[in-house]
Amino acid sequence: MSDTYDDAGDGERGRRLVAAAEQLFTAGVMSHSGHANLSARLDGERLLLTPGHVRGLRAEQLATVGFDGQVLEGELRSVSAEIIAMHTAVYRARPHVGTVIHTHSPSATAFALAHRPLPCRTEPMLRFGQAEEVPVVPWGPRGSDVSVRGIAEVLDRCPTTAAVLLANHGLLVFGPDPEATAHLVVAIEESAEAEIAAAAIGGAVDFPPGAQEAVRAAIARVAR
Repeated sequence: MSDTYDDAGDGERGRRLVAAAEQLFTAGVMSHSGHANLSARLDGERLLLTPGHVRGLRAEQLATVGFDGQVLEGELRSVSAEIIAMHTAVYRARPHVGTVIHTHSPSATAFALAHRPLPCRTEPMLRFGQAEEVPVVPWGPRGSDVSVRGIAEVLDRCPTTAAVLLANHGLLVFGPDPEATAHLVVAIEESAEAEIAAAAIGGAVDFPPGAQEAVRAAIARVAR
């Protein structure tokens, strides 16, 4: 996690999680229903979790949940409680991850429905932390052991991925803090939309060799 996020208290992390949800709506990457769930890692194997639909989310609606699935503060509907294990599977596999976001972003979900990994062919994906294709997790019932095992297995097989597609379901993205994770959700959804559009004019083309290194060098020059 970034130092500033790692040092934030529970309340500040909650406010930043709410702001990240607003950011996704502002960017127009949410499904018609507005369904999503977002979480933020807390100390002591705890996390903050959103209640389900996140349009108009308020910080006081967030629940504090243990990695064991127990609700410690606040309330969760059963439909939200189902997905706790999906989030904790990521936190257990990726100790540096501070935020997990799950959406049904339409274009990314199209790749999930087709069981097709999303290639990294746009510069925002390179810049925001997904310099490889987004792999597909085999389908399992929402929140089931089958689904959670599938996520854990793909994370083990793809140790540097910051996102996975959940087959026949949607998108799962994870990063150091709410802002960075939301930026990557937007970059992935835009990339999926562009891939679908490019298919109509002959198909997208891969980056040339060395593209990732060139982008990193450009970022480093600006940061000086």
